[in-house]
Amino acid sequence: MAIIALVSAKGSPGVTTTALACTLSWHRRLVLAECDPAGGSVLAGYLGGQLDGPRGIGELAVGELRDGSLESTFWSQLVDLDAPRRERLLLPGVVDPAQAGSVAPLWQRFADFFRTLEKGRPGYDAIVDCGRLQVFGPPWPLLRAADVVLLVTRAQLPGLSGTRSMIRAIERDFTHHRVPPGTLRLVVVGDGHGKAEIGKALGVPVIARLPEDPRTAQALSFGGTVRAGRPLMRAAAGLEAPVREILEQRRARLAWPAPAQGVPDAV
Repeated sequence: MAIIALVSAKGSPGVTTTALACTLSWHRRLVLAECDPAGGSVLAGYLGGQLDGPRGIGELAVGELRDGSLESTFWSQLVDLDAPRRERLLLPGVVDPAQAGSVAPLWQRFADFFRTLEKGRPGYDAIVDCGRLQVFGPPWPLLRAADVVLLVTRAQLPGLSGTRSMIRAIERDFTHHRVPPGTLRLVVVGDGHGKAEIGKALGVPVIARLPEDPRTAQALSFGGTVRAGRPLMRAAAGLEAPVREILEQRRARLAWPAPAQGVPDAV
């Protein structure tokens, strides 16, 4: 895999909770990058603010703007969520609104860099928490660079109403920038309308439904013990297989050789 971006239309459907649950339950080496312009929450929430000194995407942005140091300083800005194995790493988001101004001009730079992570030794995939798109300076370049974009929404009508307009905005942007079709999928949270019904109504397939699991969501949001057997963690772990399948199908399509000009297709 490469870049998996998560985003929401409005409200609080649990984008960061979903991204963190996937990071803690998937099997591949992962970097969870908090790229929500409104600010990151994993450091203050799940990690309880326990960190020695400033670290994260804001510090990277300042260094990159000053002396182009992204490649040399990236790994020092990460937090090991599974220490000391360095298999699940966190790039904390901005913690000061002033940092958002430094980060916004660099979304394309970060997108290009995240694409190189899977080619490293060892290689990492990036789960990118893009937050809500209805904010100042949304990270569109990260969505365009993603191999899969997961739009997280509640399954009830109020959430789906806002999701419909966001889908259209994403589709228009992707068409304009020639993003390959089939990149966008829905993840629905909680009870409500059925997956097939939602997919048909919104015109985008629903890849998974995540259950309401207040105990696990509380631990992921504010710190505590996260148990792999809890419903939310099991569902997040189950999301890895369909995401991998989408990636394999997409890459197979992109790798399919185009017919040479002037040479008719075989019959």
